[in-house]
This record gives sequence, C-alpha cells and structure tokens, in this order.
Amino acid sequence: MQLNETFSHDSMKWAVAPAVMLVALFWTGCGHKQPAPPSAPEVAVITVEPRQIVSTTELPGRTAAYRIAEIRPQVNGLIQKRLFTEGADVKAGDVLYQIDPAPFHAALENAKAALGRSEANLPAIRARAERFKELLPEKAVSQQDYDDAAAALKQAEADVQYWKATVEAARINLAYTRVTAPISGRIGRSSVTEGAIVTAYQPMALATIQQLDPIYVDVQQSTAELLRLQRRLEEGRLNRNSRNLQKVRLIMEDGTSYPLEGTLQFRDVTVEPSTGSVILRVVFPNPEGTLLPGMFVRAVIQEGINESGLLVPQQAVSRNPKGEPYVYIVDKENQVRLRSLTLDRAIGDQWLVISGLEPGDRVIVEGLQRVRPGAKVKVAPVSAKPVNSDSTTPQANDGGM
Repeated sequence: MQLNETFSHDSMKWAVAPAVMLVALFWTGCGHKQPAPPSAPEVAVITVEPRQIVSTTELPGRTAAYRIAEIRPQVNGLIQKRLFTEGADVKAGDVLYQIDPAPFHAALENAKAALGRSEANLPAIRARAERFKELLPEKAVSQQDYDDAAAALKQAEADVQYWKATVEAARINLAYTRVTAPISGRIGRSSVTEGAIVTAYQPMALATIQQLDPIYVDVQQSTAELLRLQRRLEEGRLNRNSRNLQKVRLIMEDGTSYPLEGTLQFRDVTVEPSTGSVILRVVFPNPEGTLLPGMFVRAVIQEGINESGLLVPQQAVSRNPKGEPYVYIVDKENQVRLRSLTLDRAIGDQWLVISGLEPGDRVIVEGLQRVRPGAKVKVAPVSAKPVNSDSTTPQANDGGM
C-alpha cells in the first residue's frame, strides 16, 4: 500500500512538470511587457491666411452691333446700279446705290432757269421803285403808283429767294440719287436689285450696315443678384474702388475665352418685367470680326474686391444633420477643435468664409475620419491648391489683379 501511494505521487509530479515549464517559457519570452498605448493620428492641415479676392459673377448675354444704319432712299426713282458687295465692309461716304439722276438733273436746270429769269427782272423793278420814291415828294407820281412799285420790288426779291431755294432743293435731291453709307461697318444683303422702283423713306430698308468694331454685349443680371451685391458692399465685405473693376472677360459659345477684355459702360435703371432683370452693357474691341451680332456669350463681370478674404478647401468642410457647415482645426496644444462656419460662396474648389475662422487657424484637410474633438493629433502641413474660377464661381487673385 505504501508503494502504490508513492508511485501515484511521483506520476503526478512528472505530469505537471511539463505544463509548468511551458508557462515559464511563455512569460520569459514575453518579458512581462504591457500593451503599448495607441499613437496619435496624423492629419494634414493648412494655415488659413487672409488674401485679396476678386469676386466675379458669370452672366449670360448677347452681342449687339455698336451702331446700326438702315439704308433707305431719300428720293423716288429707279435703281440703276448696286455698287457694293453683300457682306463686305464699307466706309462712311461710299456710294451704295445709284438712282436714275436724269429727272433730278432736269429739275435742277429748270430751277436754275427760273432763278435766272427772276434775277433778270429784279434790276428794272428796283430802278422803277427808286425813281417813284424820288418823285413822290414833288407830287410827280401818286402815292398809289409808288406803293405799287414798292410792292412789285418786294415780290421780285421774294421770287429770287424762292428760286434760289428751289435750286438748292433740286441740287440736294440730285445728290440723294447717290445713296451713300452713313457709317462704316459691314453691310448685309440687299433687298433690291437694279431696275427696282424705290420711294423716299420707304418702310423697307435697301440694306443694313452694322458697325462691329467695337461691339456691344448686353448682359442680363437678376435683381436678386443685384440686391445681394449691394448688401455685400454695404456690409463692407466688398469694395469697388479699383478702376480695373470695369474690365469684363468673355466666354464664347464653345467655352473658349475671348482674348480681349471689354469695359462695362452702364447698368440700366429699368427692370424688365418679364425676366426680373436689368441690362448691363459692355463694350468689347472686335478688330478681327470674331463677334457677330446676336451671338450668345457669357460675361465674367468683376463685382468687387475682398481685401482680407479667408478661403478653406471644400474637402475640409463637413455638415451636421441640420446642414450647417463646420471644420476641424488644430489648436496650439495639437488638440482637435470643432468650428462652425458661415460661408459666402464657392471660389473654385474652395469656400469663402464669412465667420468662424481667424487668420492663422490650422484647418484639417486630410485625416478627418480619424479625429474627434479634444483628441491629440500629429500635424503635417499641406500646401493649399491655387484658386481657379469656373463657370459659376468668382475668381480669387493673390496680390491684386
């Protein structure tokens, strides 16, 4: 019995020994190390700095000729010649049509003959009136005879003036048989050909001349946009002291930019009832004739300058369930803080901030998924992307225009 108990005890010792050795080896290998705490997440930030921003708006418009002249005859007659090429450029004073001048030559000669007859009778009538005047004090002629002679003289003088005017009118009508261009520009198609009968000041124009250099662009601005601009000016967020604000850029129908800048002339003071908009008129140089009347274009108009605008990338701005924008910033202790924002408008791929940020704030741009307010982070700077204007947003220029 003693032997069996001793054997059982020894067997248990040999069975437990390997397990104890394995546990000892495990703890020796681990070196009794505690789990390391999680490291602070790394985020990329930009430092917000004030910059000068040129606020622009892009508005639709149409081109219109700088001057338009509808060519109409000023006398009745038969068109003998058309002296221009349709679609060509003409200069002021160029002869466009020749109306048959023969009747007007005859009228001029007739008026000259009548004037000559009146002038020939005038000396004799004047001498008779002067002679009666000398004889009247001596009672050699009656008062009635003198009055008749004086009246005849005035009538003869009036006849001379009348025929002089008739000669001048005939000369003017003869000149009107040469229908000339009143302005320089591009002439369109002719509505008549040789042999057509025309009448003075007829409703239908013979042709139309349009001056295309320079050319107008009439732009429509809604009253809502106009009121918004006025409010921003009143609040001091924009100023319009720069002369360059009168400069306007143009985007063509195919999306390309017109190479020359225009000048804003005026804003109309009347609102179109059908569209609720006012007309802005811009003048563009058009030396190559690229712009034609009636073309649809988009004008980029400079509204004003924000001297100290703050911009943040759109990717840095989040919104809460109410749709209110906010960003995460990193304070001096490298802790994350949440800032609610008030935004003005988009400028390229950035937002213009009205309130919520101060110059020098570090805004988190990358790594937003790994942060929460109050958490410590590691900061890595990132360069802000340049601001580019697009079809619906204003442009921002650093250091002025």
